[in-house]
Amino acid sequence: MNTLLPIAEQVAAKLIANKQTIAVAESSTGGLIAAALLSVPGASAYFLGGAVVYTRDARRVLMDISDADMKGFRSASEPYAQLLATRMRQRFATDWGLSETGATGPTGNRYGDAAGHSCMAIAGPANAVTTLETGSTERGANMQAFAANALHLLLQNL
Repeated sequence: MNTLLPIAEQVAAKLIANKQTIAVAESSTGGLIAAALLSVPGASAYFLGGAVVYTRDARRVLMDISDADMKGFRSASEPYAQLLATRMRQRFATDWGLSETGATGPTGNRYGDAAGHSCMAIAGPANAVTTLETGSTERGANMQAFAANALHLLLQNL
């Protein structure tokens, strides 16, 4: 978490300066993105909510994304990451939605992605999506890398 805090502080400063809000949907980071953003004093000024959307059931219940809505999508992909970010922004009526979905390891996921694969997206005044391939099978290190990359994506677009 200590490596994420400096990035989260920069994000928080920009969100506060711009009087903007954010909601986060994350999967393989398990809440690290939300935890980093909430670690910054004054988080209530910009952070409206978050969800760990780790399973198909969580996707249905927390995001209201049905199996029919997933036609043409697969988890751990850029289009799915963009859908999650957009949905969070809509559901929380925030300026920004941020999402992450991937395969932390030590093995890949059932969709054929290797460990160390993650897609992140933002939805808001700017939209962006990116994929990170760490090449690592170390679960904890991947979670940290994915969270940092997602926060950097947001920071670059604020």
